[in-house]
Amino acid sequence: MWKSPRGRLAILAAAIAIVALPRGVAAQEKNIVEIAQEAGSFNTLVAAVEAAGLVEALSAPGPLTVFAPTDEAFAKIPQAQLNAILADKELLTSILTYHVVAGRVTANDVVNLDFAPTLNGQRLDVSTSHGVQVDEANVVTTDIMASNGVIHVIDAVLVPETRNIAEVAREAGSFGTLLTALEAADLTETIAGGGPYTVLAPTDEAFAKIPAEKLNAILADKELLTQILTYHVVEGVAYADQVARMSAVSTLNGKRVHVASRHHQLHLNDAHVVAADIAASNGVIHVIDEVLVP
Repeated sequence: MWKSPRGRLAILAAAIAIVALPRGVAAQEKNIVEIAQEAGSFNTLVAAVEAAGLVEALSAPGPLTVFAPTDEAFAKIPQAQLNAILADKELLTSILTYHVVAGRVTANDVVNLDFAPTLNGQRLDVSTSHGVQVDEANVVTTDIMASNGVIHVIDAVLVPETRNIAEVAREAGSFGTLLTALEAADLTETIAGGGPYTVLAPTDEAFAKIPAEKLNAILADKELLTQILTYHVVEGVAYADQVARMSAVSTLNGKRVHVASRHHQLHLNDAHVVAADIAASNGVIHVIDEVLVP
């Protein structure tokens, strides 16, 4: 579901150089590279592009929409932390792609959105309750046009989730049995470093519904355990609103999980989704209250 790193970088580099020039024909006649060269308020953003090695990729045709932090927005990050980000090419690329949305999304479009998918693979939350916000950033200037995109200026740097699925689950504190099961099946590295995946994650309370003797037997049977765990993993990123439009989802187990939406609640087989769309660097987690049995 995600573009290759090379493809994302090429698109990103073409996008993030859009900077604040007066609206109108003059801006639209300039491509994003030319506009970047003339920028005065996005020096740190341009420096970040250079540090990520994306300068040569700035000729992508787009169209793209960029939520562009100003120099003042970058200045809110402690200097030592900012220097560390600029020195970490992988992290920097993840952050930069999180500011870019495919397509030309104008201000009129943004106010009708609840979220926007980014080239990072994660979604930006969009709110219009107090002005227009993307995640925790305020949109302070909109619809600055370039020949291959549009920019909306924001007052904070957007930060994607950088922890992988296993790390998010571990730090949540409510998936101890699931993590133990992954270790027993030698699947931790796959879940941590592979993907992207959508994980249907049973809580400790969900596992506690299985009699202890039976659960211990499952944990001791690696083949059976692997079959059960892979039945909780979907290849690619499927957010709850996407899942709700499906009748079933195919799992890494090879079998399908039935999907139903009743009374504004998402059901997967006999399990309820009790928390949805928990982001990770390599996918998304939906929390469920039952262990799924293939």
